[in-house]
Amino acid sequence: MLLVDVRNGRPRSVSGQVLTQAAPAAPADHAGPEGSGGGAQGAVEGEFQQQQIETHTPPVADLDTLRTEVRRWRAEAVAAARRTGSNVAALATSPLPVRPVTSRTRRYLWLEDRYQLTAREHLVCGCHVHVSVESDEEGVAVLDRIRVWLPALLALSANSPFWNGQDSGYASYRSQALAKLPSWGPTDVLGSPAAYHRLVGDMVRSTVILDEGMVYFDARLAKRYPTVEVRAADVCFSVEEAVVVAALCRGLVETAAQEWAAGERAPDVPTQMLRFATWQAGREGLEGRLLDWRTGLPAPCWSVLDGLLDHVGPALEEAGDLVVVKEGLARVREEGNGAIRQRAMFAHTGQLLDVVAESVRETARHDER
Repeated sequence: MLLVDVRNGRPRSVSGQVLTQAAPAAPADHAGPEGSGGGAQGAVEGEFQQQQIETHTPPVADLDTLRTEVRRWRAEAVAAARRTGSNVAALATSPLPVRPVTSRTRRYLWLEDRYQLTAREHLVCGCHVHVSVESDEEGVAVLDRIRVWLPALLALSANSPFWNGQDSGYASYRSQALAKLPSWGPTDVLGSPAAYHRLVGDMVRSTVILDEGMVYFDARLAKRYPTVEVRAADVCFSVEEAVVVAALCRGLVETAAQEWAAGERAPDVPTQMLRFATWQAGREGLEGRLLDWRTGLPAPCWSVLDGLLDHVGPALEEAGDLVVVKEGLARVREEGNGAIRQRAMFAHTGQLLDVVAESVRETARHDER
């Protein structure tokens, strides 16, 4: 999430100060730009740029507890930021102009030196969801089967229409910023843990990336934990959206694991078409058409999302999540996601400061909806 000035809404490079005010961080699987935590406890942590902060929750089994934990750690980040004269905004990019300031750690400085202007411009915030798997074999089988649905998660969560003071024309400009990183994006169908780890090893040995933590796939095996980490979504505008995205991720993983156990083949969709689908999702969000992987053709966005819900519905029902997800999707359909709400506020007032201020208010919400 972004750290912004309480007076003018511009991002502030104060993450170090904020961290001294926050609860101590648990050990984490930290991974560079858009790195994800994943420790056994929740935490507020620093990130690639000093104008952003990361929160992560402990492992939970039900959505009520997840909602409580997401709200708790957003509140912790807000309280710590306010002690430095800052606020927290759950925005995936900054609507107002910003010059990012890289955090002074060895790996982040390596990344800045390696990627130059791409790194110096890079200030984006994502929502990463860890879902447990039994083994690397099951994990890779899951990755091979969920890849076709990840553009739909990006469209649902899109929360970055503005970039450095202007409307980007995209619902998720974060996805465009990420496309500049060499290890970002969808993966091929890999088929086995050996193929997955061979690919990751080849990427590290190439020296284009520093280490395994800089493999920025849309979904990957977590480095230190027995989970699949789904990384496709923008940081969610509201807690409820984050809960829905997490539930859909768990539904996708469980459905994929069951398909693999039943001997069903992974969808044979070319990676290039998934890149097209991701671009389309980032461009259109919930206000246009998405590429439906089943046909390769554009379809109304809610038709594709309804297909996703049908696909994971049995897994959601078994976990007790189906009602929450249906209600959450209905709310997003009525109120809009972050991109829609940001643009609506700007259309209403003509001030990007008001866009940031609305996000600050939503990020600090403590009440149930």
